[in-house]
Amino acid sequence: MDAAAPLPCGIAVPQVFVDEPVDMGLVRAFSKRAEALGYHSLWTQEQIIGATAVLEPIALLCHVAAVTNSIALGTAVVIASTRNPVHLAKQFATLDQMSGGRLIAGLALGGRRRQYTLLDGPSERRVRHFIESVEVIRALWTQAYPMYDGHFWKLDGEVIAPRPLQQPYPPIWMGGRHPDGLRRAARIADGWMGAGSTSTGEFRGHAAALREHLDAAGRNAFSISKRVYVALDDDAGRAERRLARWFGERYGNAEMAHRVSVWGGEQRCVDGLAEVVDAGAEMIMLNPVFDHLEHVEALMRDVVPKLPSSPIRR
Repeated sequence: MDAAAPLPCGIAVPQVFVDEPVDMGLVRAFSKRAEALGYHSLWTQEQIIGATAVLEPIALLCHVAAVTNSIALGTAVVIASTRNPVHLAKQFATLDQMSGGRLIAGLALGGRRRQYTLLDGPSERRVRHFIESVEVIRALWTQAYPMYDGHFWKLDGEVIAPRPLQQPYPPIWMGGRHPDGLRRAARIADGWMGAGSTSTGEFRGHAAALREHLDAAGRNAFSISKRVYVALDDDAGRAERRLARWFGERYGNAEMAHRVSVWGGEQRCVDGLAEVVDAGAEMIMLNPVFDHLEHVEALMRDVVPKLPSSPIRR
């Protein structure tokens, strides 16, 4: 029988700056306070190309690693299809060393195909490219003299040093919502992060399908999580308006805020996040998009302690 434990909650690092200058003082204060308050992890996302100011995720986590001591650090997610896997393995290994072994390496295939060429990504066989990239990264992290013979990548004993501090390697999580992507994550990843751009209902279906694949493969050591955009405010209308404005600037889709976010007063946020847990989340990554220092305090004080427990699968 599954046991239960307090629900681990991560939180997104301030990384997206809409109509405001990049504020590294905020990043440092927020990260230190999240660790002191007992959040499970700090997370970044990736957008290389775009008019909105979004800091690069791995470089940002290296900075965060220097101002924190114990909190886990995750990417949700790096688009591996537009990165050289040898370089990416080295970057992640360096971050794991710098942080004292706190990395969760989140990767995804990505969907903006027209940007692939500009970023040196594949023009064909995208899935094969992604799978090979993951396999190359693992080989570089685990083999004394890495050997790999793929369509895109070949290793003949090339070594990177240092390897990650975590052994045998840092957990690799994946994103993605396509049925094939869920099946792939269950087969080759250590965890999965549901996208913030999906509703709770959509996440429920994805988590159920993923659990079926895991059960069929006899896999239990796997983490299912979800990014949830959240706005805690007793004035629900004001919270919704601010979310809509942010989504309009960040994603060009203000209506998405209403479909995928949790907002309003304390109980409304508790209820909304509890639905995400009921839908299958074993960890929630909270993502406030404004009033960051106020949210990091209030969410841990008023919301997180009231969430349902998370099952520990054995």
